[in-house]
Amino acid sequence: MKNEVTSPLSEKQFFQKADELYLPQLSIDCVIFGFHEDQLKVLLLEWKDGNSWCLPGGFILKDEHIQNSAERILKDRTGLRNIYLKQFYTFGDPGRARGKHAMKPSRMSDWLMKRFVTIGYFSLVEFSKVVPVPDEFSKQCTWCDIKKVPALILDHNEILEKALQSLRLDLNDYPVGKDLLPEKFTMPELQRLYETVLGKTLDRRNFQKKVLALGILERLKERKQGGAHKAPFLYRFDQKKYKKALNEGLKFGI
Repeated sequence: MKNEVTSPLSEKQFFQKADELYLPQLSIDCVIFGFHEDQLKVLLLEWKDGNSWCLPGGFILKDEHIQNSAERILKDRTGLRNIYLKQFYTFGDPGRARGKHAMKPSRMSDWLMKRFVTIGYFSLVEFSKVVPVPDEFSKQCTWCDIKKVPALILDHNEILEKALQSLRLDLNDYPVGKDLLPEKFTMPELQRLYETVLGKTLDRRNFQKKVLALGILERLKERKQGGAHKAPFLYRFDQKKYKKALNEGLKFGI
């Protein structure tokens, strides 16, 4: 019978079952990006011991595919399934140890304090759909503006920066707006998303021309309500054209 975790373990249960359930010295860290009020945000955990912050992560069950493990960790922290998730790098510095700098000595586990190689994944989620849930070691799980991320444990700041670099490289091949924006959005909202991720201003006419040339957006008859100026039209992704374009390969060229 395969090892399974049917509900979140307490910290005590984790240490009791770690050797039985999980692969030793291999972990997953997830960089979960969201977009809200023109800010790119990342989901962080605050540890129960002290004021240490880290990225959401976890361990791989002995009978579990690595991709399934990442999806499980993501579901536990956000409540979401079937969202964009990409493996982007493996971090293996000899000084890595999951429990180092984050736990009181009386609660350290030999299993947790060994060197860990971690597989980095990043995901893109719609901010409004996420219900952040802390793990067994954390007292809170919360969003943080990407520009205001505190010092994180171990090499988690490096992991975050590498994920952001990977996301920026993906912009020409993958329309991130589908995952980070609501179903209906305006062209200015889409442009602000790209500008926020890239950290630079884009020419409005050139951006609109290029994104419409991809042929994956549907302009609706509805307009955005509540603005002071003329209300812009709302758009949404055409699912069939979107999937076809992904299969054939996108080249945005921003």
